[in-house]
Amino acid sequence: MAYEITDECVACGTCAEECPSEAISEGEDKYVIDQDKCTECGTCVEVCPTGAIIEK
Repeated sequence: MAYEITDECVACGTCAEECPSEAISEGEDKYVIDQDKCTECGTCVEVCPTGAIIEK
């Protein structure tokens, strides 16, 4: 299951800091997940304070 960051993202950076595979980076308006690096561990979903990361 892949994850994506929705427009609910407030660009706090918590997900990027906690991602063990460094698959999340700052985009233009929100953070983005590099699907090639993502190991689908779910850590980002657990730490997102706004619930902006969902299964694709």
